[in-house]
Amino acid sequence: MKKSIYYFALSAILLMGCKQETKKEDQEKELPRIAIAGIGIESSTFSPAQTHEEAFHARIGDSIFGRYSFFDEGSDIRKRAEWVPALVGKSLPGGIVTREAYESMTEKILKMLKEGGPYDGLWFDIHGAMSVVGLDDAEGDLIKRIREVVGTDVLISTSMDLHGNVSKRLAEHSDLITCYRMAPHEDALESKKRSIDLMLDRLENGKGKPKYKAWIPVPILLPGEKTSTRIEPGKSLYAKIPAVENQEGVIDAAIWIGYAWADEPRNHAVVMVTGDDKEQVTAGAQKLANAFWEVRNEFEFVAPVATLDESLKMALASDKKPFMISDMGDNPTAGGAGDVTWTLNEILKRPEFKNENGPSLIYASIPGPEFVEEAMKIGVGGKISALAGAAVDSRYAPPITLTGTIEAIKEGDRDAEVEVVVKVGSVHVIATKKRKPYHQEEDFTDLGLNPKESDIVVVKIGYLVPELYEMRGDWIMAQTPGGVDQDLERLGHKRIKRPMFPLDADMEDPDLSARLLSASDALN
Repeated sequence: MKKSIYYFALSAILLMGCKQETKKEDQEKELPRIAIAGIGIESSTFSPAQTHEEAFHARIGDSIFGRYSFFDEGSDIRKRAEWVPALVGKSLPGGIVTREAYESMTEKILKMLKEGGPYDGLWFDIHGAMSVVGLDDAEGDLIKRIREVVGTDVLISTSMDLHGNVSKRLAEHSDLITCYRMAPHEDALESKKRSIDLMLDRLENGKGKPKYKAWIPVPILLPGEKTSTRIEPGKSLYAKIPAVENQEGVIDAAIWIGYAWADEPRNHAVVMVTGDDKEQVTAGAQKLANAFWEVRNEFEFVAPVATLDESLKMALASDKKPFMISDMGDNPTAGGAGDVTWTLNEILKRPEFKNENGPSLIYASIPGPEFVEEAMKIGVGGKISALAGAAVDSRYAPPITLTGTIEAIKEGDRDAEVEVVVKVGSVHVIATKKRKPYHQEEDFTDLGLNPKESDIVVVKIGYLVPELYEMRGDWIMAQTPGGVDQDLERLGHKRIKRPMFPLDADMEDPDLSARLLSASDALN
């Protein structure tokens, strides 16, 4: 009897172990296979600059995980799927992308996706404001070509910047789509993670693609410097999103400001809501679109704006350190060439800065590869007189001669490659081999500069990113010329859809009813 009980218990244990092993194997088999791909840049068609493939620093395969902290080894997201990374390329904002660069990266993505399939899902990480020579709606073209490889059954979740553009084609080929809700983009990683979590949830619960996607083009085209979520009305507008998103039957809601410095029919604001409840999805999208339209006249610059001359006079009269001046027109973080010399030329003309003991000013920065090469020959402490800037965009001023003392040389920066600090009078000019935006204190301190103690800091940027914003003593945005000029009328859009606010300020109220789009698996 005891022997029988023993064998019965042993059999039960073995059976339980087999079941657990089978369950474990089933779980492993059930993990969704998800590809990762994307190309991201914000590119101005009003700048003479062009962006080449090397600017994207493309990562291929598992190296892609290093871009995102939520993909760290052992993280919840890594465990929830079998990830098949293809290629993700991300560039600093700049000029229009060459067709050769776009086709090269696209062909690599398509080849890797074809070799790595099949897939249950694909995470499409883009910016949304990429312009390509000879091609309208680059992201729409890219996702359509991806669909031709992976098939229409695959669930694609698209992650974007709120300054991206959502064409009907991009919206139709995306099953889930979302964007940042903060400008400056302090929620970038949070938003990207949300787009992945939503995709994983829909694959795990078996619901798959949302039943409804509401897309509403809103005829508003405004620069980011007027639509920051730090201030009204952007702050309250974006605060309306959670109330829509949290409704039963809604998956996600998003508002895109769009990109003002490119000239394509897709350049305008968009609202999208996705979900399974037709009424809630439709009503939510219309609520957000109408809220956007109703506050269109309330958008103002995020900080005071003045001419450069007025800005410098204010800075020189201020006792607040550092007084920051945004050199907006050639802002490389919005797509400017970054090498317009107009502002620096105006600064160095002023008598206040001629003497080395004058008001201290840091200028960040001006690209000058030949200048940098000459500085490296001379070395720190030497005297230099060489040209910098205006190699790409000389429309407003020619290359500038910088004559002064070399105070620092730093090699190895990912973007600038080489940085040189030259003191001209009381101005510290940062010259770079390649353009680089200066975002944080260590960008300066690594060069031996102390921005907090400088009287004035001039940065080629629009609204200040968080660290510069916290560092400022005071701040003015200077209306300067360049490829991302804040004066949209002066830029001269010719291909955007009209009427468009604020270019057509007295336009009639538009049709803001929701357009319910086809599901990706219903497309031809």
